Amino acid sequence: MHSLKARLSQPGLVSAPGVFDMISAKIADGMGFDALYMTGYGAVASYLGLPDAGLATYTDMVGRAGAMAQGSKTPLIADGDTGYGGLLNVQHTVRGYERAGVAGIQLEDQEVPKKCGHTPGRRVVPTEEMVKKIRVAVETRDSDEFLIVARTDARTTLGIDEAMRRVEAYDKAGADVLFLESPESEEEMARIGRSFDKPLVANMVEGGRTPILSRAQLEELGFSLAIFPASGFLAAAAALREVYGTIAGKGSTDEIQETLYPFSEFSKLMGFQEVWDFERKHAD
Repeated sequence: MHSLKARLSQPGLVSAPGVFDMISAKIADGMGFDALYMTGYGAVASYLGLPDAGLATYTDMVGRAGAMAQGSKTPLIADGDTGYGGLLNVQHTVRGYERAGVAGIQLEDQEVPKKCGHTPGRRVVPTEEMVKKIRVAVETRDSDEFLIVARTDARTTLGIDEAMRRVEAYDKAGADVLFLESPESEEEMARIGRSFDKPLVANMVEGGRTPILSRAQLEELGFSLAIFPASGFLAAAAALREVYGTIAGKGSTDEIQETLYPFSEFSKLMGFQEVWDFERKHAD
C-alpha cells in the first residue's frame, strides 16, 4: 500500500470513490484508485438502514472502517463524524481508526447529533472546541502517515467568511487535510483553493449543494482530493430498483441476465478462488 500522504503532496487530483460496504470496497479496490472514501451516509444507510443523523455509534463505524481497510489494498479515508463526543472520545476514536488500518480520519465541527453535510439544519460547535479536537487527534496518532482531515460545516448556516476563518484555524491546529463542506458556487471554491497551502477536499455529491466539476476544473481551482461519497450507493440503488422491478413485474430475470455482474466473477471477487485453492491443497 502506497502512502496517501505522499500521494497528496504530488501534483494531480486524487479522486476517491465512496465505498459503503464490502462489496463496493472490493470492487473499487481493484480499479486503480489512489484512495477510497468510507462514506458515513452510505455506511449508516447500508448497515443500519438509518439516516446519517448522528444515530450510528463509534462501535458501529470503527467496525465498518476496519473491515474495509483490512479488506482493501487501497488507502482508505474514513468518516469519523464528530469524533463521537468530547476530547476523550476523539482520542479513543483516532486510536481505534488508526489501529483498524485506516489511512486517514475525517472529523467535523458539527454539534451532536450531526447530520449529512448536504442537508439543512446543521449546527456547529465553537471554533476553539474543534481546534482542541484537532490538537488531540494530532497528538494521539502513532504515525504522521495517519491523516487528520478537518471539516467545517459552517458554510450553510454561518456563511462562507466564517467557514474560511474556521478552516484557517484548523490548519493552524495541525490538520493535514482541509475540508470546507458544501461551498455553493465555483467562485467560492476558487476562493478556498487560493487561500490554503495544505491539501484541500472537494466533496462531489450528486444532487448536493456544491457544483459537480471536472477533474481539470478541480485541479485548476487548487483541490488535491475529490471525494464522491454518494455515487456508489446511488448507482447501486438505481440498479437494484431496476432488477427488483423486473422481478416484481415479470416474475423472472430471464430477459436481463446479461446485464448482471457474472456470478462466477462475483464469487472470485469475494475470495472463493482462495477457498477452492485451499480445499484442493488439503483434499484427502
